[in-house]
Amino acid sequence: MANPSASDAAPEFELPAGLPDLSKLPPAEREAAWRKHYYQGDGVPQLTTRAVVMGGLIGMLMAFSNLYTTLKLGWAFGVAITASVLSYSIWSSFMSLGIVKNRMTMLENNCMASTASAAGYSTGGTLATAAGAMLLMTGDNERLGIVATTGWVFFVALLGVFLAIPMKRQMINVDQLPFPSGIAAAATLRSLYAEGDEAIRKARALIDSLILGGVWGLLRALAVIPDSIPFGGSLAIGPEEKTASLAACGVTFEPSLLMTAAGMIMGMRVCVTMMLAAILNWFVLTPLILHLPNWTDTSPLCLVGAPLTGIKDCRMFVGEMVVSLSKDGAITAVKVNQWSLWLGTSILVSSGLTSFAMGWRTIVAAFSSFRRKPADTDEAPAQADNSDIEVPNIWMVWGLIPITLGLVAVCWFSFQIQPWLGVVSVVLSFALSLVAARATGETDTTPIGAMGKVTQLTYALLSPHNTTVNLMTAGITAGAAGSSADLLTDLKSGYLLGANPRQQFIAQFVGVFFGTVAVIPAWYLLVPNKAALEAFNPPATHMWFAVAQALSIGLSVIPTSAKYAIVIGALVGVALPLLERAFPKSRNFLPSAMGLGLAFVVSFANSLSFFIGALIASRWEARNKQSADTYVVPVASGLIAGESLALAGFAVVVALLGILHSPPPMLAQYLTWTFPYHLVF
Repeated sequence: MANPSASDAAPEFELPAGLPDLSKLPPAEREAAWRKHYYQGDGVPQLTTRAVVMGGLIGMLMAFSNLYTTLKLGWAFGVAITASVLSYSIWSSFMSLGIVKNRMTMLENNCMASTASAAGYSTGGTLATAAGAMLLMTGDNERLGIVATTGWVFFVALLGVFLAIPMKRQMINVDQLPFPSGIAAAATLRSLYAEGDEAIRKARALIDSLILGGVWGLLRALAVIPDSIPFGGSLAIGPEEKTASLAACGVTFEPSLLMTAAGMIMGMRVCVTMMLAAILNWFVLTPLILHLPNWTDTSPLCLVGAPLTGIKDCRMFVGEMVVSLSKDGAITAVKVNQWSLWLGTSILVSSGLTSFAMGWRTIVAAFSSFRRKPADTDEAPAQADNSDIEVPNIWMVWGLIPITLGLVAVCWFSFQIQPWLGVVSVVLSFALSLVAARATGETDTTPIGAMGKVTQLTYALLSPHNTTVNLMTAGITAGAAGSSADLLTDLKSGYLLGANPRQQFIAQFVGVFFGTVAVIPAWYLLVPNKAALEAFNPPATHMWFAVAQALSIGLSVIPTSAKYAIVIGALVGVALPLLERAFPKSRNFLPSAMGLGLAFVVSFANSLSFFIGALIASRWEARNKQSADTYVVPVASGLIAGESLALAGFAVVVALLGILHSPPPMLAQYLTWTFPYHLVF
């Protein structure tokens, strides 16, 4: 799925007096002008031990938080702005307490944010998507081992870091792509170090909301606040006109500040679309599907597609929708999403691929810019001036050799993927990272879902009927593409602030180590088994599995009515981006393709909470736009981080208590592993 962006609510970057707008200069003059007017020199502390350690520690927490939100919501949130405000607040507190004599410089904080982004964003996405889908497919007995998972996540994250090397110089230095979130992060840092009241208010708002979110999450974990609040009413089920409560059908409200805050960032258009689509799904389509005239003792999905449904006790298949019954025949659960998932996935995939194809100019520009030699635009002299601080392209070459070997080894020993197919996944990662990075630079939207689906479609041809190959190679491509695009956003911030790009790269490189150390144990503690993963009802995981299943296994596991829904969803997914392109002025009045598809994948409670959050942000902006511009993003970011950390932390504590009592064999093996020759994939 594409990641939501907060750039619309973030401050714009205003150039300080005396600085030229580099985008208005001829390309041949841009690098020299940047070195003369923007670069702060090596005399200003940037890559310091305290910056890297602080970024690593904050990044570890954010990796934890983003893993939870990816499992729960299907996406991760940007790290840089939250990390910058947190770091500024922490060091200001240290100064007030007399612990340190001076807080970090702005460029140190920028390096810190680069470390935090690599740690908090670049390591966990593949776990909750491709690795999660693999767990649904294989079950607990054949789950990927911890050492192999560590190697896979580590090498994919590093691949994104090194692929960003040549893209930075072309897309940021020469092409001057905006990377709106990078501009927002630079503006945030400038405002924090402007010593004004606004900086203090932003920092306080984020810290206060983070504490509030943490307390709220802890109260939810302790069941002081209910996990969900059911709606009254019922639906008629099947030709026999049995009834099921709306709660049994999943129509509930989840009192989650995390969900509400996510809606504040996503915006009204997406959230209104989700709310209307959720009403359509639960109150129109569900009754229609449940009244189809077929009742069976066991569901074909339970027998054939059990990894997708995660239902162990389903006894009836009513109108092509899975229904669970108690021993006395009462309806206990209607698995609406197990049917509507196919419709939602079809919309998401088709709209993503359509937008991808419509951006053919971006695709052509991404590749043509790397076919062009510096001499073609008379840029060679200006670029040579910065060779002492830019990251040499040879670093990418030397980095990709061990990374490729590592990925090929993990794919071969862990998944029995042929080495040549592993190499192809790295090549595809480079090609699609170019496109993803340029799309992020131009629109601030990273098409991670589309990148993964392009790879899945490719491998459906290269290695037919092999779900493992389909999932894990797509995980490499999507993870590397998302990582490189996010890290380029950080490099854009550094570019505007006059940071040393080579030192930023090193900060990102080190951040991968911090993130891997945090996210791997978090994954196994949050998801100790398949049942725990199913309890999250993870939308992105289900979507990845559904696509792999449909491409590699076939359509036989899909209900007949869902096959029609797939076709309809594909048509809708293609039509919406085309309508947006044809009628740009009417875009705000058209349904959001992402919101529409997502509503059929996530729960009703999610759509409702998102809508409430968007409504709050909209009303806030209508009453006081300046206040909303200042506070919406810090408040929402704090609530998301606070509640997700509290809930994930509580789950980890419970898991650790269980491990101390009876360690799972896999984790026990990991904890007692001491020598290299014990490494077993």
